[in-house]
Amino acid sequence: MKKGKITITITIGLACFVLVLILFMQFKVVYQTDITSIDTMKEDELRTELANWKQKYNETEEKYKNTEDTLKKYKEESSSDKDTRKTLEKEIEDAKLVLGLTNVEGPGLIITYKNSDNIEQTINQEESTDKYIGATDLLRLVNHLKDAGAEAISINNQRIINKTDFAQINDTTYIKINSKRVSAPFEIKVIGDADYLKGALIGTGFVSDQKKYGQTIEFEEKKKLTINKYDGNMDLKYIEE
Repeated sequence: MKKGKITITITIGLACFVLVLILFMQFKVVYQTDITSIDTMKEDELRTELANWKQKYNETEEKYKNTEDTLKKYKEESSSDKDTRKTLEKEIEDAKLVLGLTNVEGPGLIITYKNSDNIEQTINQEESTDKYIGATDLLRLVNHLKDAGAEAISINNQRIINKTDFAQINDTTYIKINSKRVSAPFEIKVIGDADYLKGALIGTGFVSDQKKYGQTIEFEEKKKLTINKYDGNMDLKYIEE
C-alpha cells in the first residue's frame, strides 16, 4: 500500500510538471512578440493584432484556471487510487496532445502555398512585385489558422507547437521551422473545420495579399488527415528549480 501511494505521488508530480510546461510555453510565445513591427501597422491591422493578443491572453488565463482546477481535483481524489489513476491518465494524454507529442487524425485541409513560377528570375529585381515566401508569411498563416480553431498543424511534415520557431535563413528562400531547413512549395496540413480554416485565410485578406506578390494558395478538403507528432527536443535549458 505504501509503495502504491509513493507511485501515485510521483505520477502526480510528473503530471503537474507537464501542465506547468504547457503554461510556460504559452507565456513564452507572448514574451517573444515582435513589438517593433507595431510602428508600421495601419489602424485596422492594429485592431486585428490587439484582438488576436487579447484572445491569446484569454486562452492562457483559461489554461491557468484549468491547471488550478486539475490540481484541486488531484487533492480531492487522493483517497481513491483508481479515480486518481484515471484522472492522471486523461490529463497526461491531453497534455501530450497540446504539446504535439502524439500523432493525430481528423478532418481538415491540405494547403499548398507556392512562390511565383518565375521567382528565381525576379528575386533580385527591386522593380518586380514578386517576392518569395518568408518566415513572417508562414507565421501569419499559422496564426490565422489557430484563430480559426485549428487543432493541429504541420508544415512540410514539421509539427507546429507553441514553441515552434520560424526563422529566415539570411537572404535566401530557405526557412527554419523547429530548427530544420525547409523551402517552398509548402504543404500545410491542418485538422479542424475546413470551412472556418479557409474562411480565416480568405476573409482576412491573406490569400489576396499573397496573390499580389505572385504567390498562390490552393486548398484541398480532406475527410481524414494524419499529422505526425513533434520530433524535436523538449528539454528546458534555463529554468531553475
